[in-house]
Amino acid sequence: MTGAIVIIPTYNEIDNVEAIIKAVFSQSDDIHILVVDDNSPDLTALKVKELQTDFPDRLFLEVRKEKSGLGTAYIHGFKWCLSKAYQYIFEMDADFSHDPKDLKRLYDACALEGADLSIGSRYITGVNVVNWPMGRVLMSYCASKYVRFITGMNINDTTAGFVCYKRKVLEAINLDTIKFIGYAFQIEMKFKAYLKKFKITEVPVIFTDRTKGESKLSKGIISEAIFGVISMKLKSLFKK
Repeated sequence: MTGAIVIIPTYNEIDNVEAIIKAVFSQSDDIHILVVDDNSPDLTALKVKELQTDFPDRLFLEVRKEKSGLGTAYIHGFKWCLSKAYQYIFEMDADFSHDPKDLKRLYDACALEGADLSIGSRYITGVNVVNWPMGRVLMSYCASKYVRFITGMNINDTTAGFVCYKRKVLEAINLDTIKFIGYAFQIEMKFKAYLKKFKITEVPVIFTDRTKGESKLSKGIISEAIFGVISMKLKSLFKK
């Protein structure tokens, strides 16, 4: 996976960070990782620094002053990656909900099959989610359907956070105008790429809920996604 880097945002992921880093690196000798840590009290960043001695020139760390939201962590990571020569930039969770073995499939969709943005999709072949309570499965599935209806995007998993971008997509999006900081960030990034007519493809994956650490999902994040989508769509119409 030449020219590829995986951005992994972390906050209190000491139970997962070493294992996820080693699992990602086991997929390819060429792939790099950037961990963006929000000054985790559990010293996640310190563990990453220790691992940097084992993976020199492949493992990078950016530590922010405080917890500032998933979206801003990824924007920070995107800008860092764009300042380098990376051509394929991934989003990935630290908690193994995204299987590192699927990285190659997302990479191939962009590098070999012509996609500009590939999405690890939970819903393109039914509902492929493990260990979630039924209520959360329904909420997530219905949220993606809702977003698809409002925005017009032909994407089954609009809230997915397992993504590979070609460099040119991130270069074409004004990252400073991205508004949302929670899970609605994932929707907004896809919508911006959709409006710019980039080729978006979905790759079926199985999403497995975390077994270690705590979920970062909150009611505020859900509210941002529900109401933010309407605002985002209306603004796009007025710009036309």
